[in-house]
Formats: sequence, C-alpha cells, structure tokens
Amino acid sequence: MLTQVEVDPQDEAFKNPTKFVGPVYGAMEANALSQSLGWTTKPDGEYFRRVVASPWPKKILQIDGVRALLAVQKPNGPLPIVCGGGGVPVTRMGNTGTYEGLEAVIDKDRCGALLARELEADGYIILTDGGGIWENFGKPNAREMHQASTSYLKGTKAGAKFPGSMGPKVEAAIDFVENSRNPNAWAALGDLRDAADIVAKKAGTFITREVKGEVIWYNREGCPPADRVPRSP
Repeated sequence: MLTQVEVDPQDEAFKNPTKFVGPVYGAMEANALSQSLGWTTKPDGEYFRRVVASPWPKKILQIDGVRALLAVQKPNGPLPIVCGGGGVPVTRMGNTGTYEGLEAVIDKDRCGALLARELEADGYIILTDGGGIWENFGKPNAREMHQASTSYLKGTKAGAKFPGSMGPKVEAAIDFVENSRNPNAWAALGDLRDAADIVAKKAGTFITREVKGEVIWYNREGCPPADRVPRSP
C-alpha cells in the first residue's frame, strides 16, 4: 500500500539535511546544481551527492486502511506491506487543509515504529544483517545484548555509540517502547536469518522499559558478530 506520512515542515531536520539521494557528482557539477536548483550537496567519499532532510514521522494517513486489511480474519487473508522506504512525506497546508509533498526522506525504522504504535502492536521487530545490538561490534571482544532497558540504551547515546545505521534503529526501537500505550511493549533487533527465533524470543536484542540490572548479555563473549552459534537466552 502506498502510504503518505505527515511530517512537520518546521522539523529541525530541514535545517541540516543528512539523507543522501541520487547519483554522485564531481565537485564542480555539485556546486553548479546547488546554485541552479537550490540543492544542498555534501561529500560522499571522493564525490558529492544531494542530501535532503529526514524529519520524524507524525501521522500515517492511510492507517485506517491498514487496520481494515489486518481485520480480515480468514485463511490466507491479506498481508499489507506499508510504509515502504519510510513512506511519502507530506505536510498539511493550513489554508486549504490539503496535503502537499515535501522533498525529504523519512527513516524507515522511525516510520515502522510509528506504524507499530498506531496499530497498538505488542512488539516491534527490526531485522538487520548483523544480529542484535552489540558492544564493540566487529572486535574480538564483541558481545551482544540479550535484553536492555530504554534508559540503559539512552545512556549509551545511541546515535553516537552504535556504528553505521544501527543508531537510528536503536532510536526507533526506544521511541516505540517509550511511547506505546502498552506499558509492556517491547522492541527487538536481530538478524534477518533469525526472524523465526526472534519471534519466539530465542534470538536478538529485546528492549523494554525496565530490565533487571538494566542490561543482560548473551553468554558468548569474544564471538564475532558473524558467529552463527545457536544463542541461549
């Protein structure tokens, strides 16, 4: 389902665009495009690319349609696929009440958290290609979290502590858990190959509002992230 997602045009993200889009350009071409089209371009390796804002999603306009599809209780019923790529960013025009598109890219994990919250889901699973949340990811002393509280993860400064794309995923998981109407809501991050085990709560990192001791580690210190040894909760 093509989903439009409302964002705030005054979101701070519009002041500092960070999402790379489109092809790469040389420095001179990037500068010319910035001048002629009003783009913001930034270095991406040895080349330049256009960047656009990545505002927080506020509302999924087609959420009632998603609920209607999920309410169909029959064998082989519809399985809606929604919020692809974070959805289509739009903003509500105050003078007409209609919606207008914006040049932006909504983070897909943030949008997924909003979707799960609006559907009042018990849990929200984010699948990765590197397992759950790791300390010292990629190093000989790497270890994976089994359970972690939102306060513990926020104390690690998720956006800066976790490398690559993991920071936004952790932030999205925290957002879902802390803003869910369900006090027992949980989020999980884990490897795509372990999806069934994550649903069964046998793999991945589980995030809840409270965890005894704030964090519990898998008992596998020293294993690299690519390790495929079965995980014991």
